Amino acid sequence: MNAKLTFTIILFLFSLSSITNAQSKITESTIDNQESVEVTVYNSDLSLIKDTRKLELADNGGELRFMDVASHIMPETVHVKSLNYPEDFSVLEQNYEYDLMSADKLLDKYVGKKIKILVLNEFQDRKEVVEASLLSNNQGQIFKINDEIFLGHPGIKILPEIPENLIAKPTLTWNYSNKNKRAHNLEVSYLTNNINWKADYVVVLNRDDTSADLSGWVTLDNKSGATYKNASLKLIAGDVHRVQERFEERRGYAMKEMLMASAPQFEEKAFFEYHIYDLQRKTTIKDKQTKQIRLLEATDAEIVKELLVQGIKSYFTSQYMEQNLKQTVHVYVKFKNSKNNGLGMPLPAGIMRLYKQDEEGSLQFIGEDRIDHTPKDEEVKLEIGEAFDVVAERKQTDYKQIATRLYESEWEVTLRNHKEEEMRIGIIEPLFGNWNVISNSHPYSKVDAFTIRFDIDIPKDEEVKVRYRVKVGL
Repeated sequence: MNAKLTFTIILFLFSLSSITNAQSKITESTIDNQESVEVTVYNSDLSLIKDTRKLELADNGGELRFMDVASHIMPETVHVKSLNYPEDFSVLEQNYEYDLMSADKLLDKYVGKKIKILVLNEFQDRKEVVEASLLSNNQGQIFKINDEIFLGHPGIKILPEIPENLIAKPTLTWNYSNKNKRAHNLEVSYLTNNINWKADYVVVLNRDDTSADLSGWVTLDNKSGATYKNASLKLIAGDVHRVQERFEERRGYAMKEMLMASAPQFEEKAFFEYHIYDLQRKTTIKDKQTKQIRLLEATDAEIVKELLVQGIKSYFTSQYMEQNLKQTVHVYVKFKNSKNNGLGMPLPAGIMRLYKQDEEGSLQFIGEDRIDHTPKDEEVKLEIGEAFDVVAERKQTDYKQIATRLYESEWEVTLRNHKEEEMRIGIIEPLFGNWNVISNSHPYSKVDAFTIRFDIDIPKDEEVKVRYRVKVGL
């Protein structure tokens, strides 16, 4: 064997070895390699995923295909590190493969190439395989078969293989360097959209509206395109500032899973200028699933029901021709979010829905209101609706303009109570400028610099007239 032939054989074997070695350095990781996953959900369509997997990687580097990530991942937020050998592993280049496989995309890759079509004849009970060249897959398929052009063709299209640049699910691909032959615990963290959470509350009033049982629920909605098995779940309550971008809105149906528990499941802690709620057990969050988890529970929390009539500033600078003006009597429920009241946990923003048992013991819905993020020891005030059996009428009994910006008026507010028990009604009058109450039939309190309040007790089936005269100067 001459030297030139020997050199050629050696070069061929070396090239073949290099190709085989390069192919062997491609490592694929799926959810089966997952050691743990942590999901932190913000109430602003944003989540932080920490996915830790144990992987044996080729020494001297190679390619790692990290699969089973969220389809709504923000690739620019990905961070990868080895927890056990951080100095031996580094990412040189990252690609996010999201050109997912579909029938149309597969056929697009075979335009200009030959494929097979399996034709089934049910009447003759036979099969026929036709060889065809795919000329176009744009708004319908065009085939060339035996020098004839077919605009579409019945049958099952058979492809020889799946093209390399099409994948079945979103994948992060890294070119990496590695100086360690032992397995790495790789922690991959990234932000993703389309996981949301919100708080909902159920408040059940007692018979005389003096206390209530309150339960809070977290509703978690996952449309991120990934499932998180046995995840550590954390929720962040607060308004996190984000740069505004446009994201495609994805809609879908979700299944509902109710998890009942008697003890608190979330541990609440202060975190920066927000609050973090840490679920004290693992949970699986499926893709396209709505999950509800109990957040808190309190019994016999002291509440106060208020019936209020609200005035407006323009009453005191205008002459009202329409008398006996009917006014709405608003119904409120308020309570202190304190430890002494059986609460004391910072309450995430959400909707509180109120219920009460009727005379037959059946629970009935009586109203709802939305609360903002509420720290501990702050008051929660809910507007529930309008009173049915309490009537308020307002009448202007005197009016005069003393000067260009000085007004004096006299008012009579009639309150009628048609309920079976005595009711206390509050009248809130917002004043402005330099004001002075000249006379009044009932005592009032000064709420702030520009607001006064009358609190009137009305026996059942009776009415009370509240009269007062006020001067305001702009």
